[in-house]
Amino acid sequence: MKETSDTLLTKYERIAIHLDEKDKRIWCANEAISLGWGGISKVSEVIGITRKTILKGVKELKSQEKVEENRVRKKGAGRKRAIDKDKELEKDIEICVESSTRGDPESPLIWTSKSTRNISNELNKESHRTSHSMVSRILIKKGYSLQSNKKTIEGGDNPDRNEQFEFINKKAKEFQSKNIPVISVDAKKKENIGNFKNNGKEYHKKGKAPDVNVYDFVDKEKGKVTPYGIYDLSQNNGWVSVGISSDTAKFAVNSIRSWWNELGIKSYIDAKEIYINADGGGSNGSRTRLWKTELQILSNELDKIIHVSHFPPGTSKWNKIEHKMFSFISKNWRGTPLIDRATVVNLIGNTKTKSGLKIWARLDENTYEKGIKISDELLNSVNIKKEDFHGEWNYIIYPKIG
Repeated sequence: MKETSDTLLTKYERIAIHLDEKDKRIWCANEAISLGWGGISKVSEVIGITRKTILKGVKELKSQEKVEENRVRKKGAGRKRAIDKDKELEKDIEICVESSTRGDPESPLIWTSKSTRNISNELNKESHRTSHSMVSRILIKKGYSLQSNKKTIEGGDNPDRNEQFEFINKKAKEFQSKNIPVISVDAKKKENIGNFKNNGKEYHKKGKAPDVNVYDFVDKEKGKVTPYGIYDLSQNNGWVSVGISSDTAKFAVNSIRSWWNELGIKSYIDAKEIYINADGGGSNGSRTRLWKTELQILSNELDKIIHVSHFPPGTSKWNKIEHKMFSFISKNWRGTPLIDRATVVNLIGNTKTKSGLKIWARLDENTYEKGIKISDELLNSVNIKKEDFHGEWNYIIYPKIG
């Protein structure tokens, strides 16, 4: 009998790597039938496949029942997936990785610095809900990619960098639960207007691709545009002001004003506060005086408390607007020359995603003066309160009475 066991195991190990679940079931069933009485128990013991599975294979062989092509089980067979039994699983996985995600501005791919095993362990603290392999499949479906340590160390080495991400995430979740707007803001890179090459490809008849200028010298008449975006994390929609002047703090705040007047007020009619997530530099930088004084003007106009959190220096790719909105705008207009301002506005406004993202865009034809100096006296008049944790990154601006 030992000789039979060794022979059986050797035969199985020789081909097992080439078999899928259905093939293994049928092979074991065939061997069990060949062995005769006790064959099912013997094959189960030697190969390690359950009697129930082998019995199923025997039944299939005897009835000549055939599984549909490209399937290993009949439709509907097998255990229900965790994602089908636990309707909150996808949502809870995204919550787990929310504070540890970032994106490439030119790609809709999202990166996460948490491993699938750590995420599954976190989800399984109270009861078993899922495996690390299921977490991996769900994250891939959602557009996530696990990156190596080299890529997750981005810019700066402030010891409180990760704590700042957690601070922003916690406060954003708290505000969203109270239906207070949480917006991610930033300026997209400036774009040349004219018949210039735009990276990417689009379909044309063979040999009929549009001709574009060889050199990217700025067209003095058409100039450049700066898209400044506001992404609403709760509503999954966005606003883009396409500026034709300088990218200044005044332009940035006016873009937020436009978002509120066109979109925000409709979704948050009773909100008394707004929470802004912004990069640490540029027109909305944490050290930009004009940014704070303009926010004070906006706070007074709207009669709303404005909370601001900045991402630490060198970590702009963690800003949600980068991979939740800007990446899809770039994808939508790739390969299309931005021949005029109307084309830019239309392409941005026609950007949509499977997740339901909608974007509204409008040309901002105002002229914004560069180099405006804000005196200490004017800065000190801002009704600002710094948070206990990194007040230079996190602060609150209150409306001024009178």
